[in-house]
Amino acid sequence: MSIANQKRVAIVTGGGSGIGLAIAEKFTTNKILTIIVGRDEEKLKKAKEKLGECCFAMPCDVSKLDCIPELIKNIIDKFGQIDILVNNAGINMKKEFTEVTDEEFQKIITTNLCSVFAMSREVVKEMLKKESGSIIHISSMAAQYGLPKVIAYSASKTAIDGMTRAMAVELSPKGIRINAIAPGFIETEMTAKALNTDPERKQKVFGRTPMGYMGKPDDIGEAALFLASDAAKYITGVVLPVDGGNSIGF
Repeated sequence: MSIANQKRVAIVTGGGSGIGLAIAEKFTTNKILTIIVGRDEEKLKKAKEKLGECCFAMPCDVSKLDCIPELIKNIIDKFGQIDILVNNAGINMKKEFTEVTDEEFQKIITTNLCSVFAMSREVVKEMLKKESGSIIHISSMAAQYGLPKVIAYSASKTAIDGMTRAMAVELSPKGIRINAIAPGFIETEMTAKALNTDPERKQKVFGRTPMGYMGKPDDIGEAALFLASDAAKYITGVVLPVDGGNSIGF
């Protein structure tokens, strides 16, 4: 049974905190029914309380790929449609190149890349029935230039950019737009952890960001809302840096 009526329905993975929560907040404020997905039930519960009646929480660890088809089936059964998918869930690890194990590398690839593919594949099957939809991947500055000690993360996000273009070429003729957002350095717990322990890296970040300050999760939320909306109806296959100029800074 559909409870969506005329409202659009969005899924945001990793929607319980940080950038994912900011995106979900923009969507719910604009009356988009938003399903936040994540593995931390407590975080999801708090996020749902904050976001109100347009938000629904569905716990799922997207790195467990075999759970994804059932998740999407449950969403369709309950809401009847999926109009927007934001693939935001991701993990990072900072480690010297030679010390990264095969298992550690694979874990990041599975969460940041394989789950994005699996989520997109299952959602696209539903979007094709209506010949419409918008999918937004969250990329990174790590795909725009080289960053040391994050080899697996860099590999996963660079692959996301390639997947964005390939999906756009294949799916846009069928009414489904695919874009990505490449956040610069945004004030989140993940970034604070990375920068506060590494003053040299922090100095580099500000030194090459022309606008001179870090972005807020809200900035990514605004970009996602735009790309998901009809205002972006002729935009597909784009990787949009939201980075204060960091990717072109010197």
